Amino acid sequence: MAGGQVQRPSMEIIIKPDYEAMSREAALIVGRVIREGPRPVIGLATGSTPEGMYHELVRQHRDEGLDFSRATTFNLDEYVGLAPDHPQSYHHYMRHHLFDHVNLNRDRTHLPDGLSEDIPAHCRAYEQAIVEAGGIDVQVLGIGSDGHIGFNEPSSSLGSRTRIKTLTQETIAANARFFATSEQVPRHVITMGVGTIMDSRFCLVLASGGAKADIVARAVEGPVTSMVPASALQFHPRCSLIIDEAAAAKLERAAYYRWIYDHKPDWQRV
Repeated sequence: MAGGQVQRPSMEIIIKPDYEAMSREAALIVGRVIREGPRPVIGLATGSTPEGMYHELVRQHRDEGLDFSRATTFNLDEYVGLAPDHPQSYHHYMRHHLFDHVNLNRDRTHLPDGLSEDIPAHCRAYEQAIVEAGGIDVQVLGIGSDGHIGFNEPSSSLGSRTRIKTLTQETIAANARFFATSEQVPRHVITMGVGTIMDSRFCLVLASGGAKADIVARAVEGPVTSMVPASALQFHPRCSLIIDEAAAAKLERAAYYRWIYDHKPDWQRV
């Protein structure tokens, strides 16, 4: 450690053997932010990819005393039209995977309101709440098969802020497995924008499985473009991408990324 802070190169690529190892590494990083920050602000993601990380954070709380009481959280997104108690809402997801199992102060957990009667005003208030909390210390992200982060679909402005978005047919199809039929999948969401995400002091991106290999390579080694919103993270001053071997399969410089990670000085390590 140098200067009291963990220092990492921009878009650090960490390749782990499998999903379980990837999840443990992510939880170590988030757990360290929670332990060391006086009032840590954590940006949270949903979906299948971060579930292992949440399981490990719950284990750290239970077995190692990881204290969430000082933390504030902001979630990336929520479906428009779903009540917080709907089994497919992200409010429900977060309670199931994290909130009900750790000592978070529920008054400091924030998710977009999918039932808001004035969505533009709600989005402005959500942005202001992040500012008033001091900004996000670490933002956890997944990456969609089309390169979306949050629900910022291809062609989203790389300077966008929290807003309503219409989902693509690809994303609707991908999320249909969580609903009885694809017709039940909401067509709109409230999501943090790419610009909101880029304001976070540290971005932690997770990707697992061979189905993500192509988009991981495009996001990391391809051009920065709004058609691959995750590629904007190449410009983030402090971003780590943690992936398993399957998701790393199409990276041209995978051997180089492994070498860098294996030869980091001790003060750079988690």
